[in-house]
Amino acid sequence: MARYTGPKSKISRKFNEEIFGPSKALKKKSYPPGMHGRGRRKKQSEYAVQLAEKQKAKYIYGVLEKQFANLFEKAHRKGGITGENLLVLLESRLDNTVYRLGIAPTRRAARQLVLHKHITVNGEVVNIPSYSLKIGDAVAVREKSKSLEAITTSLTVRNARAFSWLEWDAAEMVGKFVSAPQRDQIPEKIQEQLIVELYSK
Repeated sequence: MARYTGPKSKISRKFNEEIFGPSKALKKKSYPPGMHGRGRRKKQSEYAVQLAEKQKAKYIYGVLEKQFANLFEKAHRKGGITGENLLVLLESRLDNTVYRLGIAPTRRAARQLVLHKHITVNGEVVNIPSYSLKIGDAVAVREKSKSLEAITTSLTVRNARAFSWLEWDAAEMVGKFVSAPQRDQIPEKIQEQLIVELYSK
């Protein structure tokens, strides 16, 4: 499966959640897309519910199937609660951290910034969106990219809400991954236990 580039509102309506941020379409049409969207909804099987939760997580974080399966395997091997480990690994991705720091308005935009070499990790340019950050890593805007309009605009309207596992120095445009997030600190509405149950079949 290729990375999804279709209508964002369609996915938001499918899951009845603002997957890619605020959606006007979701408010206007609070039913699933397609010709049967308004009809009576069948009761979903246990498998369908679990699969939908996995797909939702993949869409939120912009991860492909193989990447997601690899992350799950890594989370499972780590010890502890597999579902929480999975979310921590997803949150530790470079593109997600760039988004959380407010350098980009969406994860998709953060991915583009990373791919186009506007972001550094510990002073070195990293252009791999899936790069996994470690505690203590410094994520910064590259010196010659600090005046880029897309970045300055995003930082101007940056969400005032701070994430406790990240630090941000606005003057230097440098963020720090100070700790692994706890499950109750991650705002995404994902029922990770359903994903664990799906992969356990």
